[in-house]
Amino acid sequence: MTNSLDLMGALLVGLAGSGHCIAMCGGVSAALSMAIPPDKQHFWGRLGYLLNYNLGRILSYVIAGALVGGLLATTGELGAGKHAIAGLRLVAALLMVALGLYLAGWWQGILLLERLGARLWPHIRPLAGKFLPFHSALQALPFGMVWGWLPCGLVYSMLTWSAAAGSASGGALLMFCFGIGTLPTLFALGGLADRLRYWLTLRSLRVGGALLLILYGLHTLWIGIASF
Repeated sequence: MTNSLDLMGALLVGLAGSGHCIAMCGGVSAALSMAIPPDKQHFWGRLGYLLNYNLGRILSYVIAGALVGGLLATTGELGAGKHAIAGLRLVAALLMVALGLYLAGWWQGILLLERLGARLWPHIRPLAGKFLPFHSALQALPFGMVWGWLPCGLVYSMLTWSAAAGSASGGALLMFCFGIGTLPTLFALGGLADRLRYWLTLRSLRVGGALLLILYGLHTLWIGIASF
């Protein structure tokens, strides 16, 4: 079951993953900026496009979380399914630790997850081009939904966590909190918070967030082992 600690952890992943988000989404933000009409290239004009883009991106996360959470909830009605969910929670805990190590810059193993989706991405990416150039801010919504499926180790780790949530609503809520946690970085990339981008990339903040995530992962792992 999803609890408030899980939701806080999901939010932390989004916040602590700022460095990875900047590396992964920098190109997307550039494409987004160039697609905004010239007369909208100011703070309030860009704001509408960025809001719709991020709403679409987070909506994709929520849909994915609901799908994996609901799928495992269905199998959880069987005895073996319940053990499968418990096992997935252990895997999610290990991925949290691995993710913390990656965010701190101590181990890059989590990037192997991104290779799993790399083969599908070339077939999905062209869909985003159908909405460019933008003629209205609303077009940024489906554009964001497409880019929400960009292969990303952070997202894949969170989806494993969502699968262990035990319900479609729990999985969706976890992914929603993760998406909210990524918002500061994506707004900074969009040029609306340049000073915030500086603070988000400070190594001391990244390492601090990574250590909290590792501790939470170890705590979750202990609870999972004890539940068997």
